[in-house]
Amino acid sequence: MRRILRLLSYAVIIAAALTTGYYWGSRPLPDGPASGDADPAAPLPREEANSPVQLVVSQEEHDAIQVYEIRNESVVNVNTEVVSYNWFLEPIPREGSSGSGSIIDSRGYVLTNDHVVDGAVRLFVTLSDGVQLEAEIVGRDPENDLAVIRFDPEGRELEAIPFGDSSILRIGQTVLAIGNPFGLDRTLTAGIVSGLGRPLRARSNLVIRDMIQTDASINPGNSGGPLLNRAGEMIGINTAIFSPSGGSVGIGFAVPVNTARRVVPDLIEHGIVKRGWIDIVPRQLFPQLVRYAGLPISEGILIHEVLPEGNADRAGLRGGSRTGAVRYGRTVIYLGGDIITAVDGMPVATLANLYEALEDKRPGERVSVRYFRDGQFHETDITLSTRPARFSWE
Repeated sequence: MRRILRLLSYAVIIAAALTTGYYWGSRPLPDGPASGDADPAAPLPREEANSPVQLVVSQEEHDAIQVYEIRNESVVNVNTEVVSYNWFLEPIPREGSSGSGSIIDSRGYVLTNDHVVDGAVRLFVTLSDGVQLEAEIVGRDPENDLAVIRFDPEGRELEAIPFGDSSILRIGQTVLAIGNPFGLDRTLTAGIVSGLGRPLRARSNLVIRDMIQTDASINPGNSGGPLLNRAGEMIGINTAIFSPSGGSVGIGFAVPVNTARRVVPDLIEHGIVKRGWIDIVPRQLFPQLVRYAGLPISEGILIHEVLPEGNADRAGLRGGSRTGAVRYGRTVIYLGGDIITAVDGMPVATLANLYEALEDKRPGERVSVRYFRDGQFHETDITLSTRPARFSWE
């Protein structure tokens, strides 16, 4: 009897083992190969395992890769050294701002933002090979937040980034930004043109016109770097972001490259931009002055003084009288002069408007000036002179 029970228990164990083995063996391979077929989980033959994998990219990705490969070496990091003063008024050099720049000439000229180099006593550029070289400021244009600096290439063959045409941009067009955000060298970000013709108030309180809006990620350190199209042409200079937090929220702005095309030759040759000017000393109307003088119009540029023998003098414009001088704070204002209300059809209500109206005008160009005198509006044509340094907006 005991022997029979032992045999029965062996039979139960064997049956259980066979049943369990089928469950685990059949679960991963319900349609498994017949005995003797190759194991599908076995390693590939050596020649197949070592065969190269073909990278599949879209046309847009291909373009971005190519643009980065051909342009990243033409983007430099820009670092500055500034001076602060201790309690004893002793100058203390310290690290200043950092940004990016684009090589625009094989002689070492670099285009960047003016706010990147503002206040710098020393400048340094870091090239793609990691070499840091000292640079100097060639020219500045605070009104468009642009600057040109230069370094000695020391025999290096530099590849300049070509200018595109920002006037033919379309909303939705793919754009690429290369720069140095948060010190991360030669970072590429991509996006689209989100808006065109955006006005942006600069540090000087002037309005930079026709800014390009993009959702390509732009962060601190990107300033001055190129905004590129898919052909690798510069179509903008990354300049500012709208951000409550200080980081990118997808609203960035770039100075259009056509602005740079216009001002860069002057910056390289003269160090400043040669802009047209009306030879007057202007004063902006404000409510207290309008009430005090009993003026019939409330907006415009009062001609405080006409410069002798200047274009305004030759055109018959009239300045204020010293006998009618009033003081507002530290400013003396001569009353009784003509009030300019428009230049070439552009309304001029503020000093910023006057500067903006003349922004694209070159010395020697003629403009139409609308002005108010003795209760009537008049117009005259003026051939512009060169704006003197004393009337720089800074």
